[in-house]
Amino acid sequence: MIATPFTPTTSLLGGALIGLSAVLLMWATGRIAGVSGIAARLFPPYEDRQFAGRLAFVAGLIAAPLLVRLVTGSLPAQTIAAATPVLIVAGLLTGFGAVWGSGCTSGHGVCGLSRLSVRSLVATITFMAAGVVTVFVMRHWS
Repeated sequence: MIATPFTPTTSLLGGALIGLSAVLLMWATGRIAGVSGIAARLFPPYEDRQFAGRLAFVAGLIAAPLLVRLVTGSLPAQTIAAATPVLIVAGLLTGFGAVWGSGCTSGHGVCGLSRLSVRSLVATITFMAAGVVTVFVMRHWS
């Protein structure tokens, strides 16, 4: 089993930055920071004046690790203990869940819960339950 180190300071700082970013996006554009919705609207048939903002948002997600590397000289160590086919299936299931659940963890878990949305509460409970079951199955039955 791979142990994850306990990092309360960086975790708290990261969570605060995510929350601040979500608030700033809502304040500046009136839009929810749901990453799956923002990314999906980069592709046709969506064409509107907010395309550049969506592209900048996704580019920022991609650029953030590069900025960390530039500033610190390294990236945090990560271990993915799964074969490529498992990662592909996991990605497809995650995408399916985001479409079926009308959003992802950022839209429902961060923004929806803070707006006291019952739909987001149900979606977040479902995401978390699926995650717990997946970890249990992968650690005990594989």
